[in-house]
Amino acid sequence: MTRRAIYLMSSVIGIASLSYAGEAVRTFRGEVSDSQCAMNVHSLTHSHQEMLKSKGLMGGTSAQCAMQCAKQMGGEFVLAAGKEVYRLDNQPEAEKFAGQRVKISGSLDAKTKTIHMAKTEPEK
Repeated sequence: MTRRAIYLMSSVIGIASLSYAGEAVRTFRGEVSDSQCAMNVHSLTHSHQEMLKSKGLMGGTSAQCAMQCAKQMGGEFVLAAGKEVYRLDNQPEAEKFAGQRVKISGSLDAKTKTIHMAKTEPEK
């Protein structure tokens, strides 16, 4: 199965599950970050900038820092939206936007602070 077919299937399933669950579809805006930086595990300022200055291993960009933390340090991709941090249920999709500002359409499981992603696009 091609990547595109898998993506389309996951989008259809995601939208169907949103409808089934009865959760309202909303739009969330923020940066796809990693849980370490966004939740102050390694950063005191909720940002990649501190890590990029202090740790040479984190790469030179927010995207490289997020990838390093998520892939090598046990983190996961999250949406950092101001003071709020949301878990993202589709990690492969979130990875495509690591370090970028995005607009995500989906529903929120308030209990777990997880966004069930239906559509993600770069914020313009």
